[in-house]
Amino acid sequence: MANSHELEGVHAVVIGAGVAGLGTALALSRQGHRVTIIERDATPMPTDADAAFAWDRRGAPQVRHSHALLALLRNTLRDRYPDVLEALLDAGATEMRFAEMLPEGIDDPSPAPGDDDLVALACRRTTFEWVLRRVVLDDPRVTLLDGSAAVGLAFHESSAQPLVTGVLVSQVEPGGSPRTSASSPSSHELAADLVIAANGRRSAAVGWLTDAGIGVEVQEEDTGIVYLSRFYRLHDGAVPPVQEGPIGGDLGYLKYAVFQGDNRTFSITFAVRTKDDELRAKLLDPAGFDEAGRVLPATSAWADPELASAITGVHVMAGLLNRHIRFTDRDGDPLVLGFHAVGDAHTCTNPLYGRGCSLGIAQANLLADALAHEGLDHEARARAYETASAARIEPWYHASVQQDRMARDAARREQAAATAPTPSEGTVVPSDSSDRSPTENTSAGQPGSLPTHHDPQAFLRDLLIDGVFPALRLHAVVFRAFVRMFNLLDPPDALFGNPELLSIVMATYQSRDEREREQPLGPPRHEMLAALAA
Repeated sequence: MANSHELEGVHAVVIGAGVAGLGTALALSRQGHRVTIIERDATPMPTDADAAFAWDRRGAPQVRHSHALLALLRNTLRDRYPDVLEALLDAGATEMRFAEMLPEGIDDPSPAPGDDDLVALACRRTTFEWVLRRVVLDDPRVTLLDGSAAVGLAFHESSAQPLVTGVLVSQVEPGGSPRTSASSPSSHELAADLVIAANGRRSAAVGWLTDAGIGVEVQEEDTGIVYLSRFYRLHDGAVPPVQEGPIGGDLGYLKYAVFQGDNRTFSITFAVRTKDDELRAKLLDPAGFDEAGRVLPATSAWADPELASAITGVHVMAGLLNRHIRFTDRDGDPLVLGFHAVGDAHTCTNPLYGRGCSLGIAQANLLADALAHEGLDHEARARAYETASAARIEPWYHASVQQDRMARDAARREQAAATAPTPSEGTVVPSDSSDRSPTENTSAGQPGSLPTHHDPQAFLRDLLIDGVFPALRLHAVVFRAFVRMFNLLDPPDALFGNPELLSIVMATYQSRDEREREQPLGPPRHEMLAALAA
């Protein structure tokens, strides 16, 4: 372990002043390190939360979309940075205590150990970033170079292994473009003991490394969706609808979610398939967007014009990817020294699941912990950091990929069923998996084990709909396990990896025909389109 003398005077350059960059600067500066943040956008600091919502953050177009600040993030602030949590609450954020949202009729509504951890933050992304930047820049060890762009990396000329020694920086034109490139004499080098790329999913870091002959492995898969968000503010005196856990659903052709914000704001988000131009056009119309909210049972109370008024138009975002970049070889040896990536510049997941901010802050602290233990031993630090990221961050990339594949598969089956010719009299038509008996297309297994199925993706979707979701409304132990997983406190396989919980889920699934039929989450696509055309 490095001693304090070895760490004295460490200078880190962080590329990007978004959530991951600010989180990294916070974690490193609190350890006594000097941090310089390079940020392209040069805009004045807002004066309050509503001014922050109008912040000109063209380098981060996602800031005015829905965001979830999950329990992992809130607990990190509570345990490591209580002053940041206090500042957020003072700025109008509120705590969402999931243990107080147990569904009516659940088997055991009494408090349980660990309930104090099941708390997320209701807060807009802009408010969170504004408060975080304000706190970070109050530290004299942190310097912000806004209106500046990183255009390349500087390397040690005689190092046996690629070693980053700084960043090539250029001023940014008023229109947003750097005045120079890395090869221009007008760019200058900013020396650093370590460089951290935290400049989001559009980070040029992979290109910089490739130009230097460093071939990092990039895993990338399209999410298959475009998503649209609109923000609202509650009317004076209006009380928000009662909420039982997270609000969200998937109709196959349409995903939806409600996100509570700060200062009596909230947002509704819809996600449609990339190629569904017809539905996307309907939802881009503010009137159509609001009507879709009223059509869905889970969002209808939130979309009631008597409850709130819209404070934005409809924001759309496309080109959404799941991406993971591997900065080590297959043996775990780092490919480059003196350089790290954090947040979406390292691992990017479908933003619809709301994990980005929380994982970015978590990863910033993994890097700070690696620096605290390994100091300026670049190889040991990189190995420790990437090992920790592989254990804590990467599983959520794979979970996101699996969720998106499952959604695309369901959408294909739905489309095939909708376009299939009407069978003639006497034709035998196979039933959908949701209409099969509990034993059809499954094999007998041990209690608590997953049965086999002719289509694993279809069965997993059926198990979620007819097993997991009903079970979390009936059994407090399943509700808490699901909320822990949803809030990134447990790994994505925690629910199905626990024999006790899996046994409850399977029993619930097997008894699905004995229960009253679940109310549909929403209408089929053709009915939704008809409602939006009215």
